[in-house]
Amino acid sequence: MHNVIVSTDIAKGKISRHIYGHFAEHLGRCIYEGIWVGEDSPIPNTKGIRNDVLEALKRIKVPVLRWPGGCFADEYHWKDGVGPRENRKRMVNTHWGGVVENNHFGTHEFMLLCDLLECEPYICGNVGSGTVQEMSEWVEYMTSGGESPMANWRKENGREEPWKLKYFGVGNENWGCGGNMRPEYYADLYRRYQTYVRNYGDNKIYKIAGGANVDDYNWTEVLMKNAGWLMDGLSLHYYTIPGDFWLGKGSALDFEEGEWFITMKKALHIDELITKHSTIMDKYDPEKRVGMIIDEWGTWFDVEPGTNPGFLYQQNTIRDALVAGVHFNIFHKHADRVHMTNIAQTVNVLQSMILTEGEKMILTPTYHVFDMFKVHQDAELLAVDGSIGTYEMGGETLPQVTVSASKDAEGKVHVSLVNIDHQNEAVISLELRGLQSGNPQVSGTILTADRLNAHNTFEQPNVVAPAAFNGAAVEGGKLNVKLPAMSVVTLAIQ
Repeated sequence: MHNVIVSTDIAKGKISRHIYGHFAEHLGRCIYEGIWVGEDSPIPNTKGIRNDVLEALKRIKVPVLRWPGGCFADEYHWKDGVGPRENRKRMVNTHWGGVVENNHFGTHEFMLLCDLLECEPYICGNVGSGTVQEMSEWVEYMTSGGESPMANWRKENGREEPWKLKYFGVGNENWGCGGNMRPEYYADLYRRYQTYVRNYGDNKIYKIAGGANVDDYNWTEVLMKNAGWLMDGLSLHYYTIPGDFWLGKGSALDFEEGEWFITMKKALHIDELITKHSTIMDKYDPEKRVGMIIDEWGTWFDVEPGTNPGFLYQQNTIRDALVAGVHFNIFHKHADRVHMTNIAQTVNVLQSMILTEGEKMILTPTYHVFDMFKVHQDAELLAVDGSIGTYEMGGETLPQVTVSASKDAEGKVHVSLVNIDHQNEAVISLELRGLQSGNPQVSGTILTADRLNAHNTFEQPNVVAPAAFNGAAVEGGKLNVKLPAMSVVTLAIQ
């Protein structure tokens, strides 16, 4: 048995709800079919946005949605996506599959989606192939009231009042698909472009600079040193890939236990990345004013056989669910610096919440983890200490269980535990210090499976689904929890 102390009376800051953010790029079937079907579609929709996906995303309380990319952002010219749809310029999506896009889903449609989801929009501007004027005018179009050229055009296009826009990214992956820039060059470009991302009226924009890829610590150093005081957030991108990015990432479904172990090892690696990038940020920003924005994360496997390789469509198993749970527990741990994260991506691409096929829709195991963990949004992070066991394979050792805890506004404590061991259960003794009740009421939810690649299909949509958890019992003032192999559990204690 492993002993873990949860100090329910020691708060360590707020877990920003934006840690549970999402990302929807013009990539494959994420936007078109996954979210947007058009008003004349036989699929039930609200002004072109499919209702089943909309309702599913509302259930998990999506706090923020990033759009339009990704690599797509630095070839997207927003003016092509406003005005009467029949007049919008068609474009070739050169990054993702070479398909022709009709630009029917543009600024107005995205802002409508965010309104319907009651979430914050996070828009990524075009630095790679766009101009300062183009970016400046987009912000004016969206947020300027009164009379101005862009505000007047917005009104002509059917939106009288300006939108509220908080989050704006000045470019994306400018070290790669966003321009192949050196950090010194991008730092100067960021300084220039962000100058014209203006605040109109009472709309205050949180400016996010394009940050590092994985362990490029020099990028973070250069950006913080040369532009740190001009940004509110700095991004970080990291994907969990068991294989080699170029030679073969590995299959989403056809994998052995060795790949499972490597995937968990790679998922846990984000803790080191956050720690080291945070240390550099602390040097220039000891007050932690600048938020770390991990706006692309998740598993990335080879595409499903027979699908367009540029569409990045992959299945989603219990393995993906555990990766999500591991990430959230790590993000909570770093809540003093990590302000937002955005899983890649929302529908039909990479580690999705939802998969669609025509009018059909299924929820993935990852979706269920987001649903189980939503109780931590804007809750107070609690101190957690103790032993969490070991998971060994091939001479390597990983922590068997990751854990985090929070207290919500009503005083209810939630503890989330992830057992990454694919074979062995874990027994945890939780000592709940500072809890007011000597005989707490405990309930829980579990997500687990009986095989490594268990997943949901359109024929069997509930193979991996949450269930009530009965493996927790209060004994001798402690809460003993029996976690099955490869499981995610969230407990509610009051």
